[in-house]
Amino acid sequence: MHSGEATMETSRPNLPITILSVDDHPVFRQGIASVIECQEDMRLVGEAANGQEALECFRRLRPDITLMDIQMPVMNGIDATSAIRKEFPRARVIALTTFEGDVRALRAIKAGAVGYLLKGMLRKDLLETVRSVNQGRRCIPSALAMELVAHVESDALSNREIEVLQHIASGESNKRIAVALDISEETVKAHVKNILSKLDANDRTHAAVLGIERGIIDLSWYGSNSGRA
Repeated sequence: MHSGEATMETSRPNLPITILSVDDHPVFRQGIASVIECQEDMRLVGEAANGQEALECFRRLRPDITLMDIQMPVMNGIDATSAIRKEFPRARVIALTTFEGDVRALRAIKAGAVGYLLKGMLRKDLLETVRSVNQGRRCIPSALAMELVAHVESDALSNREIEVLQHIASGESNKRIAVALDISEETVKAHVKNILSKLDANDRTHAAVLGIERGIIDLSWYGSNSGRA
């Protein structure tokens, strides 16, 4: 049924696959539970609402598979995946994301996730992906891998361009951005032009939306910077 040799910890042939479900939305976790509970070869052993809880649950439960949402409060799924894999190098994490071509999904894979699923495809692909990953395979569907490759150029935004994009997303003018970053307005305009080109965005608003959807900029930034002049 499976080759236990190479890659990861050997699956336990006659025992159910134990699963930890991590997502900050209870309704989504309920959906996962409803799919798993009908499977004789799977058992949901724990749930967590953020990355920190996921790490604590993993230490306690040592599940075979962790279904990890990427965007969560307290600790996101990328950092949680990295932390889990650092302590438990053989851990099998499947990253869950909402958007195709999400840069965060690519980062989750770089952090050690061995599978990748769009949330909208869970009922169709979840069970097959869990079984495949449990047998030691990586599971990144080719169509989604192509999407990731298509958008990997967004990772090529420089640190300064990402800073500018953060300010654009908060609705600031070029003049305000120039003051905030202590650069000239002409330099800001040059950065904006580069950002639009790299993201293939129609305008500033479109660039901001793409930046948020693909995980290039972080929504939590706004709360921590809202008090600035």
